[in-house]
Amino acid sequence: MFECLENDMTRTIEMENPEFTEVDGLRIRFLRNQVTEGIPVVLTSPWPESLYAFQRIWPILGAAAPLIAVDIPGFGQSESRPQVMSPSAMGEFIPKILKALHLERVHVVAPDVGTSALLFAARARPELFESLVVGSGATDVALAGGALKDLIEAPSTAPFEEVSGDVIAMGAIEPLMRIKPDPKVLEDYRASSAGRRFVQALAYVRAYPVDLPILKTALSGIRTPVLSIWGAHDPLVPPGNAAVLDSALPRTRSLVLDSSHFVWEDRSEEYAAAILEWIQGGYRQA
Repeated sequence: MFECLENDMTRTIEMENPEFTEVDGLRIRFLRNQVTEGIPVVLTSPWPESLYAFQRIWPILGAAAPLIAVDIPGFGQSESRPQVMSPSAMGEFIPKILKALHLERVHVVAPDVGTSALLFAARARPELFESLVVGSGATDVALAGGALKDLIEAPSTAPFEEVSGDVIAMGAIEPLMRIKPDPKVLEDYRASSAGRRFVQALAYVRAYPVDLPILKTALSGIRTPVLSIWGAHDPLVPPGNAAVLDSALPRTRSLVLDSSHFVWEDRSEEYAAAILEWIQGGYRQA
């Protein structure tokens, strides 16, 4: 198993006291708010961050819906195993998390690595998903750019074994994130990639050449409404990835914001506003 507001350094962390639950033999970290009325919104951790990536949008969305943030296996501080570390396998695991958390039907916000996993999950288990919000996650290997392309195409992961994963993660986050997260959040990001965790998580994106072509052929069969949100200046997952979803999904809408990769951090108010409009009824018109 794997080991377990802009430049505002005084802002109190809204997301506190995450819990762990066992799902199919894995220790999975999650966090709930106190709202009980309405369709729950599940937020899955992007890479190389953690569920704290949603700190900025948590209080905004939490005023309108029950929220559950989850570190999916191998990301954040949840455990994993090699058999789960691909988009298709993660898509099979997501329903197990929902069952463990007693969630029958949900909206899901799944940026970055969650994009492909949730699309696979919605294809297989549409009854679980009221809608999806995805984006900033590769939809076509040919469109991957920058460091993501290098990670996918590297002959082996050996060079990454020579450096602690938290160093690699921070080297990816700092140049691409316009804001500076709270120090406690950054520490959680570091811990989420420490030791070999970053290298172990690489298996997920290195499965893209096999899984993304399969997903592409499955998109036309996904009836769940999907909103995709992208950064206009994302060097890792350029907004051209949106076209793959726009052209194939039956019920979809896309939005491009003035941001690099970490849209949910750098454009948190616009990101949250788009999600609120969507879950409060916009998805029904998609």
